[in-house]
Amino acid sequence: MTVADVLRARREAGSRPGARSDGHRVALAIEGGGNRAAYSAGMCLAIDELGLTDCFDAVYGTSGGALNAAWLLTGEAQRWLPSWASPEVAAAGVTDPRRLLRGGPVVDLEVLVGHVYERLTPMDFEAILANPITLHPIATDARTGESADLAPHLTDRVSVQTALRASACMPLLAGRPVPLGGRTFVDGGLSEAVPWPTAVAQGATHVLVLRTRREGQLPAGSRLERLALAPYFLRHARGAGRSHRVRHEHYRSTDAARHESAHLTQVRPPPGAHDVSRLTKDLASIESAIAIGHAALIDALSSSPA
Repeated sequence: MTVADVLRARREAGSRPGARSDGHRVALAIEGGGNRAAYSAGMCLAIDELGLTDCFDAVYGTSGGALNAAWLLTGEAQRWLPSWASPEVAAAGVTDPRRLLRGGPVVDLEVLVGHVYERLTPMDFEAILANPITLHPIATDARTGESADLAPHLTDRVSVQTALRASACMPLLAGRPVPLGGRTFVDGGLSEAVPWPTAVAQGATHVLVLRTRREGQLPAGSRLERLALAPYFLRHARGAGRSHRVRHEHYRSTDAARHESAHLTQVRPPPGAHDVSRLTKDLASIESAIAIGHAALIDALSSSPA
């Protein structure tokens, strides 16, 4: 059975997470990419509108994808996922280059989880913890450079907030690595930008993968970026620095596997979809990406064989 087949069968049967009888383990794996995750936000919005959220057994997310995964499991996805394009959220100052002048991070994830997710768009962390669908934020171990599933650390409100910060901690831009469970972590995109490999390794038989880059679009990077990041990695995250150098190879490997598994379906922004930079403040661009991602998900599942 394809991913779409299993999702439809579960929805029609009223199958509930934690009480399955079909023998499958179905995972959702969500790519991030800063504000480019607006594409996967639209896809998650469509999943929830189609009544498919409860058809998954686990949700894996990297960076901005982990944020979307968390929203999906709160039960309030339709209310808050569009807030990627909210002027009020944009005005909160999660991203502010002027902080560099005071020695602060360009992207302050404490503002995101401690202010935005507490006061502006309240995230129900208790609902995430209580949900039988498990949340798996993916981060990069700063010391080893290996990808890490932070799910075992999710025990209370603060630990969920910390794990989301760790998964999205862009080197240099978001400050020092985030400590959690005796280790430190940076952005999961360095080691597992598209987190389906961890889902498969943990027993997923079917994976729906939400992508934020078009077919053939690779992570951006330059010699100047590598030079700028080198002191950060040397001081704070040597292993993650090694992962950063080979991240293109990591990313290509996630593409190649789509030809090898009948039980892995990937949904992407369509050809011609506009680029959304990870730090953009263009709310019209973000809002358009949400709409494009929403349409792409619906089209992908509706065009799958019944």
